[in-house]
Amino acid sequence: MKKRMLLAIITGAVLGVFCIIGVGYRFGYSGNELFLFATWFNRLLMGMVIGLAGSLIIIKGKYNALIRGALLGLIVSFSFYLATDFKDLTGFIAGIIYGVIIDYVASKYK
Repeated sequence: MKKRMLLAIITGAVLGVFCIIGVGYRFGYSGNELFLFATWFNRLLMGMVIGLAGSLIIIKGKYNALIRGALLGLIVSFSFYLATDFKDLTGFIAGIIYGVIIDYVASKYK
């Protein structure tokens, strides 16, 4: 569990940097520092949630990690999407995809 958690948090933090780049490109960097940090922190939090959910079974079989990652990515990203007044649909969709990536990495290399 400890290795899974660490992998998920690191993967979330790295993917959060990609989110900062994407959000900065779409909304600008200057004046949006808090929003950019919140975006990165959301991905870090997503990694933590997914890291803790290693024993959660959504479906039986080899696709459980992918479905679980997508579902948890959707939930964590939706809370941030709500806070932006639904202004960052791209970030919301990316969060679902990043949830899949985080859970895949954490499950494969645990």
